[in-house]
Amino acid sequence: MNYKTILLTAFAALAISCSEGADSALYRDLPFEMQQVQLPDIPRRSVSVAEFGAMAFGQADEADIARINTEAFARAIEHLAGKGGGRLTVPAGIWRTGPIGLKDRTELHLERGAVLVFDPDQDLYPIIDTNFEGLDVRRCLSPIHAEGAHDVAITGEGIIDGSGEFWREVKKEKVGSKMWKSILGRGGVLSEDEKVWYPDEGYRKARLTAGSLNFPDPSLDEQEIKTFLRPVLVSLRECERVLLEGCTFQNSPCWNIHPLWCKNLTVKNITVRNPEWSANGDGIDIDACEGVVVVGSSFDVGDDAICIKSGKDADGRRHARKCRNLIISDCTVYHGHGGFVVGSEMSGGVENIVVRDCRFLGTDVGLRFKSTRGRGGLVKDIWCERILMKDIVSYGVIFNLYYAGVAASELNKDGVQEDLPPVDETTPEMRDIHFDGIVCDGAKQAIYINGLPELPLRGINFRNSAFSAKKGCEVHNAEGVTFDEVTINGERI
Repeated sequence: MNYKTILLTAFAALAISCSEGADSALYRDLPFEMQQVQLPDIPRRSVSVAEFGAMAFGQADEADIARINTEAFARAIEHLAGKGGGRLTVPAGIWRTGPIGLKDRTELHLERGAVLVFDPDQDLYPIIDTNFEGLDVRRCLSPIHAEGAHDVAITGEGIIDGSGEFWREVKKEKVGSKMWKSILGRGGVLSEDEKVWYPDEGYRKARLTAGSLNFPDPSLDEQEIKTFLRPVLVSLRECERVLLEGCTFQNSPCWNIHPLWCKNLTVKNITVRNPEWSANGDGIDIDACEGVVVVGSSFDVGDDAICIKSGKDADGRRHARKCRNLIISDCTVYHGHGGFVVGSEMSGGVENIVVRDCRFLGTDVGLRFKSTRGRGGLVKDIWCERILMKDIVSYGVIFNLYYAGVAASELNKDGVQEDLPPVDETTPEMRDIHFDGIVCDGAKQAIYINGLPELPLRGINFRNSAFSAKKGCEVHNAEGVTFDEVTINGERI
């Protein structure tokens, strides 16, 4: 099958999907059994946040408006909860507020022209016990959050802005001189070499003593380093029947959207935006969830765009929750470290995912699978079909189970690893992953596969795909990698 035929097949499949309607098309010809994802059941009752004393920009003193609106949102949601649920509308205007906690059978609905801006005042965001990057940790309360709730939704045509510029560090090399000057104008502090901007001294102190990028020295005072413990914009934890539809989510302090341990999640026609230089500016991190549909959405972010996770190392294995039964369809990714990504936190396991009819344009990587020793977990039964990629910065498709690198002590003088570790619960495994109808028009390297010698990757299959790239295909520590009608720069593999 040549490049043109693959492209026409992809467009034909997308046209069929649109004509059939989203619900019926999404579940057609799935390679695994999956029940249809349930939508939330929310009463038709509706109130406006303005009815509870909220004020748009210009209606109150700017110093007081975040406090006034935080209290108004809380009163409105309590009112709806007391009535058995309903819709809370945010009218057109700029609404500055503190965190909003959603409850059972409630919908936050932003009307066209509504801009919900979360105030950066740290006093509004207490530090709580949570789970981030697969570990049980303490971080700031998220601007929008729900825990253990059922039948919740965030809908509409408005914009939700997390004021992330007040929380994130910025590397000088990632922004132009004009933007760098603007960032310096916010105050903050610089690294010793003046190449990194931090929002405050506490963040800098935590960053310099952190054991990893996001987890500080536990001996530090939490309140002193509070900015470093920046929250994700939307945190949905152990929720059931969730809908995100229509809104724009942008400028998050950390990740944009983090559903964790959720069941029956529908994400439809949303837009997710972060500056391409935003540290940890992921689009959506679907973490140990079951029964998920992501359809018709666009992502332009500073880190991985559509990312699948299931916990990290011992904490992830202890929670033992898989991420499974997902459909991702008709999505577009612009900037991002990866278009579709699995890992590196996958200790609970990942299985039964279809990614279809998506476009990745200018991402660092197209399809990215990553893990490392110590994670454990099994990733299997993933199908990537009819994916169009253009101008990929590095790899069209990559598997890298040395995501954390290889210690120099593991290598002999010839650069070869000796004394392989035993295969046990900490060894990550990936197998039975399929690619069909992949078109990649421009990449540094088409395909790179790098497994572990003690437990090689298995059953990686490519069919009916075409790549153009400066470098072709490279495979290490993998068994049963097959190519059927696959070309790189016009030459069949």
